[in-house]
Amino acid sequence: MYLKSILMTPKNILISFISFTYYFYTFSVLKTLLKRKYLFVKYIILFVFVFIAISTNAQIGGKHTYSFLNVNSSARIASLGGNNISIYDNDLNFAAQNPSLLSDSMHNHFAINYLDYFTDINLGSIAYARKIKNCGSFSLGLTYMNYGEFIEADETGKILGDFTAKDYVFNIIWAKKIDSLFSVGAELKPILSNYESYSSFGMAVDLGATYFNPKNNLSVGLVLNNIGVQLKPYTSGNKESLPFEIQAGISKKLKHAPFRVSLTFHNLETYDLTYVNTNEEDEYTTLSGDTISENKFSNFADDLMRHAIVGIEFLPTKNFYIQLAYNYQHRQEMKLSSRSFIVGMTWGFGIKVSKFRFSYSKVYHHLAGAPNYFSITTNLSDFYNK
Repeated sequence: MYLKSILMTPKNILISFISFTYYFYTFSVLKTLLKRKYLFVKYIILFVFVFIAISTNAQIGGKHTYSFLNVNSSARIASLGGNNISIYDNDLNFAAQNPSLLSDSMHNHFAINYLDYFTDINLGSIAYARKIKNCGSFSLGLTYMNYGEFIEADETGKILGDFTAKDYVFNIIWAKKIDSLFSVGAELKPILSNYESYSSFGMAVDLGATYFNPKNNLSVGLVLNNIGVQLKPYTSGNKESLPFEIQAGISKKLKHAPFRVSLTFHNLETYDLTYVNTNEEDEYTTLSGDTISENKFSNFADDLMRHAIVGIEFLPTKNFYIQLAYNYQHRQEMKLSSRSFIVGMTWGFGIKVSKFRFSYSKVYHHLAGAPNYFSITTNLSDFYNK
């Protein structure tokens, strides 16, 4: 009865049709691959199609544990709207978003990132990559999130001392090209969390696939994020789910202009990402109490755009770039009704100096503040190769 109710709902029938249509055109670039002998790829893509098509409507936020897994630490990715799984170049940080973006060209690359988040919260990560002959490329990394120090008090308000709260995730990534156009990858993520006297341990896996055609500078990515389980809950008998997510993205570098455009779709397993603020007045009710009919097309467009992130890069040279992006969901959730300003916008730049690449970005989550991201990447082989 449950499955029947999902499939027979008119809204979900429309969602299924749109989902299938979008993926048919987006992944048409993979048609040459599907004619080859990699049958398991066909089954994986078919499974994802069916999974998305029958997904039920649900809200996200506050439903899962280890939500820090969705916070990016790379300045370049932050300037692209906080998520990008389809840019195929030599930036090791993209492998943490889509493991199949890890390539042999990243051999001996090292990356370090730092995010000066809100108040005393900060996040950082490091990563290192190597290729192993006939086995593919591997990367090891560590990401942490420190929430600062808190005052510990009992129920009467008596100060007992201080305590800290921190999250850690280890990043173990493998990727391999299976032909000239297609690569696959996986990331194993052991997770450790410690809040005062409460601790938790979990395990997650990311699976990714990338199509990259260098002739027309087109790349397409598909990722299944945070497939896993909480092995040890914070309190006995209270296991929580991980923030599973399906993402798809496409990037295209223009042939006769120094621009690359990216379109990323996130949370494809959940159709309705709308956050309902119960503290705000109902915009569909007048002051006299009369109900205003909703615009169904406007609601549909709003639901669709909440999944989309649009980013653009200006690439005048190999040693310098500027990026700008727009995250519609962030804007809708974090803007003030009286003033929205540039909430949901992100920008950043990167420059190569000697053997290092420096990146900086600023993300406008809210009018109250905009976090700063800093990244440094380098190829360690440059230090001892002539």
